[in-house]
Amino acid sequence: MKIRNVLCGVCGIILAFSAFLPMARADIWNQKTELSFSQPIEIPGTVLPAGTYWFVVLDSQSDRNLVEIFSKNWSKEYATLQTIPEDRVASTNRTEVEFAERPHDQPEALLSWYYPGLLTGHEFVYSSRQEKRFARDIKEEVVAPVLKTR
Repeated sequence: MKIRNVLCGVCGIILAFSAFLPMARADIWNQKTELSFSQPIEIPGTVLPAGTYWFVVLDSQSDRNLVEIFSKNWSKEYATLQTIPEDRVASTNRTEVEFAERPHDQPEALLSWYYPGLLTGHEFVYSSRQEKRFARDIKEEVVAPVLKTR
């Protein structure tokens, strides 16, 4: 009788922990990250005004290179952008973004975004004309304090 009770208790604990596994995987799966910018930021096709935004990898089995950008309260989608996987040497426990430093009269351009703990990030795809301009500009890496990742 005691063995049966212990076995039921162990099975119950395993079942309880397995219920939480899908939630843990969802964080890395969608890479949901809240980022705040104190100045306008250029992304492919538009410029985001200073503010807070949610960056999320589109929920797709076939294409993990589409990033959606939403307003802080999720009421507006600013863009769905094609990205290219970009590897880094070491991961960090914080969100990391890379900008192309621009002349003072133009906003910095967001080049890539890395989710905490992952070696592969998302390089944003710009037109060839814009890429040539960025090649002349200085690149600046920023490890930002993350407001929220889910």
